[in-house]
Amino acid sequence: MTKITFIGAGSLGFTRALARDLLTFPLLADSTLTLMDIDAERLEYARRSVQRIVEEGRYPAKVEATQDRAEALGGADFVLITILASPLEVWRQDIEIPKKYGVDTNVGDTRGPSGIFRALRTIPVMLDIARDVERYCPEAYVLNYTNPMAMLCRAIQRETSVRLAGLCHSVQGTSEMLARWIGVPYEEVTYTCAGINHTAWFIEFKWNGEDAYPLIYRAITENEDVYNEEQVRNEMYLALGYYVTESSGHNSEYNWWFRKRPDLIERYCMHGTGWNSGEYAYIVKEYEKRQDTWRDRLLSWFDKPLKLERGQEYASYIMNALSGGEPFEFNGNVANDGLVDNLPEGACVEVPVWASRKGLEPVRVGSLPESVQMLTNLQSSIEEMAVEGCLEGDPVKIYRAIAHDPLTASVLSLREIRQMVNEMFCANRDHLPIFSHFEA
Repeated sequence: MTKITFIGAGSLGFTRALARDLLTFPLLADSTLTLMDIDAERLEYARRSVQRIVEEGRYPAKVEATQDRAEALGGADFVLITILASPLEVWRQDIEIPKKYGVDTNVGDTRGPSGIFRALRTIPVMLDIARDVERYCPEAYVLNYTNPMAMLCRAIQRETSVRLAGLCHSVQGTSEMLARWIGVPYEEVTYTCAGINHTAWFIEFKWNGEDAYPLIYRAITENEDVYNEEQVRNEMYLALGYYVTESSGHNSEYNWWFRKRPDLIERYCMHGTGWNSGEYAYIVKEYEKRQDTWRDRLLSWFDKPLKLERGQEYASYIMNALSGGEPFEFNGNVANDGLVDNLPEGACVEVPVWASRKGLEPVRVGSLPESVQMLTNLQSSIEEMAVEGCLEGDPVKIYRAIAHDPLTASVLSLREIRQMVNEMFCANRDHLPIFSHFEA
């Protein structure tokens, strides 16, 4: 029997979807599903949810729940991580303090001041989990869904020996969107996508073997609805020549072009941009709403008929392939060991990966096109410095990393950035024991 451990099983929507999908594979149908979370109430709901899937699907699987991480990891073949390392009240400060200084973010979970401070709180927890994997299940494959993806994976890849890939839906979701825009069946599309998490680029996008970028260009420039669906990303494509992954709400934060003035936010970020990206701290408001309603939503789920058909949660396809099933290609976040020539060596990059009985085999991509390499390399270098600053407990490196963030640098002076970073350190004092002092 395969043992699959969920760390952060209280992420109920993800846990339910993945459990449903993986049990549809004959090789995984008799797995032991071990659920672990520090929140006892959410953990119990997760156990009941997965047990319902097992019973209604009549699977020979076993469901376990524990708050003991060592027990959860012992003998695991696969480990899935979906954690939130600090409460919402702390995360709010990551967004509200920069906003006070004029750095207007929307999601704040990946990079920039907000993403970096989220990483500072989360990296130590992730490293503790990874070292427990080394201790209790050293041969396990670890699949991480927690953000900020690139910085967390980089820290684990640098400091431990675990077999790790970071997973994100943005490549999958964007490729499906582009196929819909040009009106072709998704199964007839092929592509090569590479870069870093949330800033990877479709170097090739083909329909039946032919370049489909002319069709994408025509859809964006001739169909107002298509243009308005992703204004930020469409403007980036029209300027740079390649389409970027992740929503306009996210991407509006990652560069110099869209959020440095109120008129630009109104022009590009208020309408049809995925995350309501013109609305300050939209994602925080969404999390508050979910926190207030998750019990009611979950209880209503128990009252509805259960659909057991396999969905698209591709971690299940990866685990099936690694267990000896059909090989599966996906875009994963792995160490840059000669995979992308013009991104920092060793950095966490997002590239095609093959999963099979032989393991995880990343695909060498070569060089990113120059028009997109500059922004991507800058962001990757910032992430490298932020991870180093976290591992060394060096607030100066954190300040320097944030000083190079494109959006931050477009609206603040260096002195203002230093003041903002020091205020963020003070606000996080109780959550950053790795830093012996806080002035940058």
